[in-house]
This record gives sequence, structure tokens and C-alpha cells, in this order.
Amino acid sequence: MKHRLITSLAVPLLFLAACGGEPETQRYGSEPPLPDPQRGLLPSMEIASPAPWGEQRPAVPQGYAIAAIATDLRIPRQTLALPNGDILVAEGRGGGAPALTPKDVIAGIIKARGTSSVDGGDRLTLLRDADGDGVFETRTVFASNLNAPYGLAFVNGRIYVANQDALVRFDYQPGQTTASGPPVKVADLPSALNHHWTKALAASPDGRFLYVGIGSNSNITERGMPAEVDRARVWQIDAQTGAHRPYATGMRNPTALTIQPGTGELWAAVNERDEIGPNLVPDYVTSVRDGGFYGWPYSYWGQNVDTRVQPQDPQKVASAIRPDYAVGSHVATLGLAFSTPAMGAQFADGLFVGEHGSWNRSPPVGYRVVFVPFRGSHPAGSPIDVVTGFMGADGKTHGRPVGVTVDPRGALIVADDLSNTIWRVTPVARGAASSGAASTATPR
Repeated sequence: MKHRLITSLAVPLLFLAACGGEPETQRYGSEPPLPDPQRGLLPSMEIASPAPWGEQRPAVPQGYAIAAIATDLRIPRQTLALPNGDILVAEGRGGGAPALTPKDVIAGIIKARGTSSVDGGDRLTLLRDADGDGVFETRTVFASNLNAPYGLAFVNGRIYVANQDALVRFDYQPGQTTASGPPVKVADLPSALNHHWTKALAASPDGRFLYVGIGSNSNITERGMPAEVDRARVWQIDAQTGAHRPYATGMRNPTALTIQPGTGELWAAVNERDEIGPNLVPDYVTSVRDGGFYGWPYSYWGQNVDTRVQPQDPQKVASAIRPDYAVGSHVATLGLAFSTPAMGAQFADGLFVGEHGSWNRSPPVGYRVVFVPFRGSHPAGSPIDVVTGFMGADGKTHGRPVGVTVDPRGALIVADDLSNTIWRVTPVARGAASSGAASTATPR
């Protein structure tokens, strides 16, 4: 009865929030024109109903093939390519923040409609293609009894895992299919409330430091500033001692981290704030400056003040760094990986970005993997569709991309946490076997 009552109340509230007309075109790039903020009783909330893939599969550009290399997983989030070609998959469902406002309650119902019904695995699964034919014939549980694992990194013979409450590590020997022992804790991570529970992870090239993305506990501090202690930032953690410091702050929800080849720079994908219109605020990808402040909660896209936040901090706003590249508002970027020339000339230099898809915009956006081309180590040009079709023409959602990983040998690995599938995209010349595998590995 309670569920039906909330749903019936949501309809007129959503109508009032969405009555401003058709949203304008999404903005992309390094200098996106920003519209004026729009306020309503509630933001527009819309998410497509899930539907099985059946005989369908995601679409990829001409010259590329896609195959499902693992199905029937338990909420796959992020993946990691190990040096021997094995793929690790982090599976889990975290969270636990209480619903404190009518928006929290309604948003929880809306978002739940677009998620898998299976229980999170709280584990790492290992996939192996021993003969290199594109079919991953071996599948084992590498480690279990974790706590909503998300971010993964491999460096100096160790696998690091960012659970929702702690950074842990496993010793690793090449060829292992299961962990040789329980994880060793490196550092505790903020986990009180855990409104944004995902903990992104990357390792410095020399393995001395781990970088962990920690999201805010609110949209714009409506749960109070004490709930935001040590949040909305990237931590730098000493891999040996576990000591940490804030590396960058003012990032509402840094959901994916990666290191740029050649420069060694840290890059992040960040989900921005809600409730000021369908085209505000752009989610973004950006290089991350040591000591940099990126605006949250006081301002967005550099120094555009969010007047909802009181009291303001003009000094902080004046120091806010404008991000490098807008990927569109509310697309929910959850995956980030630099490409290699092995992915083909069109995708040789740039970032793959996994867009989980909106729940707070009408019409919905995201639900795809895009490529942001680079020139001279910086983004240049419009995003290019790479993997699409997660949302069908009928408005049904077959899958939702999360983490993206580039296998150095020339494959894009995409985790789909709605259909519980791992997809593998390859250039046709390298992926003929994968194309054949897809016909026998279509998810149910």
C-alpha cells in the first residue's frame, strides 16, 4: 500500500517538475554554453523499464564486433585486465543512506526500477581466455565475502580493491584463479551513510600511491556538512602505510579514475549535482590537479555559483577549477579508460567513457559508451558513440554500462550491471572469433 501511495503521489509531482517544455540539446566539450538554472518542485524523474536482450545485443561502429564474454553475474561494476590477459570483475551492490526527504523516497523508487533484481555478489570473479580465441572459457570466484567492491587496480604484484568501507589488497602470482588468502586492509574509507557508496580507484605508475574517489553524501549538503567530512574528493593513500591526504576536493561524485599514459596524470569522471534543470550541471571528465578544488558544493563548472548553497564561500569559489571536458548533464559517468592504438585508428588516442544513464531527466540520456578524442594530451572534438542500443527504440532498457577497461592487446571491456553481462568490443580484424562467440553467448 505504501509503495502504491508514493507512486501515485509521484505522478503529479513529476508533472509539475517537468512542465517547462522539451529540454534543450545536451552540451559537450571544453567550453559548453550553460543555460540558466531551472527550479521546480522536484526534478523530472524518468527511467526506462528493464527488458531482456533476447536475440539483440548492443550496437558498435562498422569495423567492430561485440560479444558477451560472461553472463549471469551478480551486479558487475568495474573490471581489471591482468597482465596475463585474465579479466577481474568486481560485483556488488552498496549504499545504505536513509531516505530523509520526499525526493529521496521517490527517487529511490524510480532508480530501483532500472536496476537488476539479483543480489550483489560481494566478490571478484576471474575470466580467462587461455587460447586467445575471444571465448573466455574459464570462470572462477577469485575472492568472496567482500563489502560492495568497486574500484580495482593492479600494481607491483598486488591487486587492490576499493570496497565501500575500506581499501584492501591481495598478493598475486601470475596465473592464479583464486586468491591465496583473505584480503589485507590498507586503509579505512568513509562509509557513514554512504549515499554515494562507490569508491573509484587508480594506482600511480610506480605503485607508491593509490587514489580513491569518494562521493558526497548529498546533492548540495542537504544532509548537513558533518555528513560530508572527508567526502566529495579524491584521496591519495600511501600503499605501504595506509596514510592518506586529500589530493583534490570539490568533486561531488568522482566515480571513475584512471592514469593517462605518457603523462602519468590522474583523470577522473565526475557526476555533478541535480535539480537545476535538464542541462545543468554537466557531468565531466578532467585531469586532476594535486591540491585542486573543483567547486562542490558552492559552484559548478568552475565559478558558476550555486545560490542554493548557504552560506556561500566566495574565496573557495574564486579558486574553483573548471573541468576539462563536459560529457552531458545527468548521463551518470561510471567508467573511464584511456585507449591504445590497438583499438584502431578512430579510437587510438582518447578516453572511453561509460554512461550509466539518467534517472532524473526527461527524456533520458546516457545509456551508452562514448569515446572522447584527444589531441596533444587534451580532449579535442565531440564525443563519438562506441557502444549503444542499451536503451531500445521502444524505450525499454536492456542494459546499463558501468566500468570500461581497455585490454592493451586491443579490446574494450564493458560491464553491464542491468543484464549482468561483460561485453567485449574488438576491431573486426582482431575480433573475428569474438563475433562468432557472441552468437553463443547472448545474455538471457
